[in-house]
Amino acid sequence: MTSTSPNINRWRAFALLAVAYFMTIIDLTIVNVSLPTIGRDLHFSQTNLQWVVTAYALTFGGFLLLGGRAADLLGRRRILTVGLAFFTAASLACGLATGEAFLIASRAVQGMGAAIMLPAALSVVMNMFEEGAERNKALGIWGGLGAAGATVGLIAGGLLTRFAGWQYVFYLNVPIGATALVLAPRIVPDSRLAMERRGFDAAGAIASTGGLVLLVDAISQAPQYGWGATRTVALLAASMALLVSFLVIESRVESPLLPLPIFRLRTLAGANVAGLLLGGSFFAFVFVGTLYMQQVLHYSALQSGIAWLAASLTSIALAGLSQWLVTRGGAKTVMAIGMALIGAGVIWATQVPVHGRFVANLAGPFVVAGAGTAFAFIPISIGALAGVAEHRAGLASGLLNTSQQLGGAIGIAIASSVAASHTQALLHTGNAVPVALTGGFQRALWVLGAIALLALPAIFALVRRNELFDAVAKTTIGEPRPALAPAH
Repeated sequence: MTSTSPNINRWRAFALLAVAYFMTIIDLTIVNVSLPTIGRDLHFSQTNLQWVVTAYALTFGGFLLLGGRAADLLGRRRILTVGLAFFTAASLACGLATGEAFLIASRAVQGMGAAIMLPAALSVVMNMFEEGAERNKALGIWGGLGAAGATVGLIAGGLLTRFAGWQYVFYLNVPIGATALVLAPRIVPDSRLAMERRGFDAAGAIASTGGLVLLVDAISQAPQYGWGATRTVALLAASMALLVSFLVIESRVESPLLPLPIFRLRTLAGANVAGLLLGGSFFAFVFVGTLYMQQVLHYSALQSGIAWLAASLTSIALAGLSQWLVTRGGAKTVMAIGMALIGAGVIWATQVPVHGRFVANLAGPFVVAGAGTAFAFIPISIGALAGVAEHRAGLASGLLNTSQQLGGAIGIAIASSVAASHTQALLHTGNAVPVALTGGFQRALWVLGAIALLALPAIFALVRRNELFDAVAKTTIGEPRPALAPAH
């Protein structure tokens, strides 16, 4: 073995970890353009279709912090392989699904696998490369793969759905995951934190995830059962009880999953609120926009994927300008501009007609919202780490990921509920199906635009310029984060 072999082995291990990351990013966007086809084949109701996305996002967001802690304490390579196994097996199960319940359950397991795998993978990367040029290069490639994964997912979802079948959206993960499982024990180095044995706060993870699942279920099923129905009220009450119990658990447990004192950092708190609302508005915009294009305009899955490139490519094109503005000391302003642009783009999309055309009715809103993600993601990511001690950087990063994923899940549930309720009302008054669907989507888009704009008072009230300025000065900004991709 030559003297350069450790470096070669390190980059070989990085390549494997990057492929695992790329796989999960593709899986977030590849499903969106396949949803209407999945819904038709498996006879999903309009309100249940959103669970194909939200089941993944809820378990992904709900178990990210627990996955990171498990990796630190039990060994990162071991937890990485466990996550890969869950993710790969669940992907196979998703492709084999013949009914909505089985597919939703499999997506939930898939999200849990991603939550176990990704913190471990990134921890190994951080441990393999020392701070400096090599680590910055690795993280730059990592961020670039996120951008590419979002775009590849949109196109691949359309191509696979059109020419092979929606099942291959999930089957794509199986040979990749199986190969990674075989190679990981051989080339990925193991590491863990040298610390005394601590608890995992499984009770906190179960309480928070359970509370959020019940909340999303209550919101999404309310159009069917009624907002005042016993079922809806009971689910909302149980959800609130579980979420309150989560806060109580975190305030008392010895090693909390989410140490509540971290929210005393006002800029961190503001950035996480903005991240939650970004997920709740833009990720849900992708969901609603895709359904409008396929159910009203009768776009194919491939046409829908290509259409969303207007947002994704705009985000990538403007990321350099966003980075420059942030480094010039305007991170708080850039964050606010980004969220305002997302809100403006979504509200502009409320004008979509029954017989819409892409250039006339969708290109403008997609470009404006895509520009908003370019200006929002970077300062939000920096703000989420502002004032955080080095030993809690992983926690703060995981918290932001969780905020964005859970925001997306809740936003999609709200949008689905609003659209379904208004569509049903329009149908009952004698409107044609295309008119009713368009009206429902328009109403949902108004709500999502308002969710994005709610971030503005939180940014101005909580985010502190001096804390952001210090965070920018300490941060080497890597590759831009893309539209349509979560911030990992």
